[in-house]
Amino acid sequence: MTKLTKEDALLYHSQGKPGKIEVVPTKPHSSQRDLSLAYSPGVAEPCLEIEKDPNTVYDYTNKGNLVAVISNGTAVLGLGNIGAMAGKPVMEGKALLFKIFAGIDVFDIEVNEKDPEKFIQAVKAISPTFGGINLEDIKAPECFVIEERLKAELDIPIMHDDQHGTAIISGAGLINALEIAGKRLEDVKIVVNGAGAAAISCTKLYIRLGAKPENIVMLDSKGVINKQRTDLNETKKTFATDREINTLEEAMKGADVFLGLSVAGVLSIEMVKSMNENPIVFALANPNPEISYEDAMLSREDIIFATGRSDHPNQINNVLGFPYIFRGALDVRATSINEEMKLAAVYALAELAKKPVPDVVNAAYNLKRLSFGRDYIIPKPLDPRLLTVVAPAVARAAMESGVARKRITDWAAYNAKLRETMGYDDKMLRSFYETARQNPKRVVFSEANHLNMLKAAEMAYNEGICFPVLLGNEEKINSIAREYNIDLSGIEIINLRHDREEARRIAYAEKLAKKLGREGMTYDEAYEKMYERNYFGMMMVETGEADALITGVYTKYADAIQAAKDVIGIRPGSKHIAAMHIMNSKKGTFFMADTLFNRHPSTETLIDIAKLTYRTVKFFAHEPVMAMLSYSNFGSDKQGSPASVHEVVETLHREVPEMIVDGEMQVNFALNKELRDRKYPFSRLAGKDVNTLIFPNLSSANSAYKLLLEMGISEAVGPIQMGLNKPVHILDVESSVRDIVNMTAIAVLDAIVEEKITTENIERI
Repeated sequence: MTKLTKEDALLYHSQGKPGKIEVVPTKPHSSQRDLSLAYSPGVAEPCLEIEKDPNTVYDYTNKGNLVAVISNGTAVLGLGNIGAMAGKPVMEGKALLFKIFAGIDVFDIEVNEKDPEKFIQAVKAISPTFGGINLEDIKAPECFVIEERLKAELDIPIMHDDQHGTAIISGAGLINALEIAGKRLEDVKIVVNGAGAAAISCTKLYIRLGAKPENIVMLDSKGVINKQRTDLNETKKTFATDREINTLEEAMKGADVFLGLSVAGVLSIEMVKSMNENPIVFALANPNPEISYEDAMLSREDIIFATGRSDHPNQINNVLGFPYIFRGALDVRATSINEEMKLAAVYALAELAKKPVPDVVNAAYNLKRLSFGRDYIIPKPLDPRLLTVVAPAVARAAMESGVARKRITDWAAYNAKLRETMGYDDKMLRSFYETARQNPKRVVFSEANHLNMLKAAEMAYNEGICFPVLLGNEEKINSIAREYNIDLSGIEIINLRHDREEARRIAYAEKLAKKLGREGMTYDEAYEKMYERNYFGMMMVETGEADALITGVYTKYADAIQAAKDVIGIRPGSKHIAAMHIMNSKKGTFFMADTLFNRHPSTETLIDIAKLTYRTVKFFAHEPVMAMLSYSNFGSDKQGSPASVHEVVETLHREVPEMIVDGEMQVNFALNKELRDRKYPFSRLAGKDVNTLIFPNLSSANSAYKLLLEMGISEAVGPIQMGLNKPVHILDVESSVRDIVNMTAIAVLDAIVEEKITTENIERI
């Protein structure tokens, strides 16, 4: 964990616009008509509809995606009773987490009222505004009364996250920890140190999961809660033990599980040593646990250890639960968050931890390879799968338990909607994967000793989209695989420099020398090229021994392109090659070219780029609506780059009249249909939404797509090569594992189409 100073924290909250959240309009508001629809007189119509049928409030307002985070500041984080106003930064933070992890809008509401009855009445009075209520940082025992009353008297999802969030996340971790330890929940002895809201809720949930009450010992600040004590309230009496023990040290002897929700440093190494074999220790006091990670690891080798901290393995973090629980509850318009829904979240989280971890998660935490085990019993908070695993489980449980007012029937569509909610539409990419799985091809990974390339080959093979062929030294490749726990079972490795590949090197050299003999290449030069990964791998594609090739994670793109031109060649009808990126954003899918190859394209080159892009966008089952970009509009500058682009458009209109393209134009006119149509009604793009952008040079195209990426506005797929004779794709050097797998799917799709074209040509002959 990065060390944070007081100055860092205060500056983060105060710089720019103070606070962490803002309200953003979701409807057009630039014209008088827009404002009349948004407020008076247009707003009267939805009001009248809601008056007739209150359920239509979900159709005409944001209620169905709006949660209130409500607190009175009596038990804030680890700061205690600091009051409603002082707790506001925490509530804003909770609002931010709801939004970034589940797309849920939040109003944080700080109620300056400690009396439970008055607090309840205040919340009830404002409840029509919200689709759900997250109670936060309210001290025990008042929090129990408040939550129970509000759940009984309101018909929307309500959850006190301090109680149930920790219970749900730790419950999932406990299920998995017990599996690793080889123990059953109904058999283990559990010590709970702490008797506040979270500790009590955790204990109740563990009992619902199967723990036996007689096997649980709970402690408060005065020691063991046993039946000899006379100072217990009704809640604590429920957990009083018959055992004649009074101290934590006594309780820990022979225990299987320790759950700490108390204070730092109360658990000693000796206490952990006194536990049963394969002890499970959840030390969740924040910011410092009941026993430090270092002391816990020193205590014994068989320990399974978790904390609430992000700088150690197995973080029990409430953000794994509340955004997705509310997401599922809101999406079926649940009347409550019941026990069935909480248990569904527990089991969904537990199962997710057993599945292979996406590389994006490993990269986010700077880890080599996470896999289910003692150091990974619960998913990481940045795992993108949480939304599509936990929310559907909760929604399904709400339907099955009878608290859902809206039913989901198409779960695949619901999962797709969840992904779209977070701003990225990957339906197109998922369709590529499905097509590739139906007809997987042999794909050469030419730089197989690069870690990302090796991980991508494993992932692509497991996804079923290709049969990888790894080029490189088998000993080095296997060594990397062992170090990073990469399973290469069933994946072919070819050492192109090995003696056994001599016959293939000779055959490839002869073919290449024959092809390029009149361009100055001798057999000896061609033979030397066969010791280079890209030349050897591309010859595999050229001869049909493989269907596609992926390269570029460390090869200079100029060298890779030269090899591709030599071996594969440029498609007939084109004189150039180009690259395109697909950008998936909240505003839709956009195709951008040329993002990689042609630095200062001539008029002829730009025409080729436009034609290649047009065919490629159609290849991806989209109808291209193309804007030729520049810094001027429709001839307003008649010199330099704008004049060249203007000439390109005239040529395309003449030679390819079916192509929907126009320009030159500035990017704001390309993307703003209303602005463009008003200013330039003669444009061939009138009334159409542009989805394809052709840039005047490499600098502008490359800068544009990288700017969108770095600002978090879009996700990219690419670069996609256009113009080569066969499926060879050259990556950016910074490509992630997922980038490489995505390009592999596209390469397979490319190979499928290539195979279809070849077959049709043979049949025609």
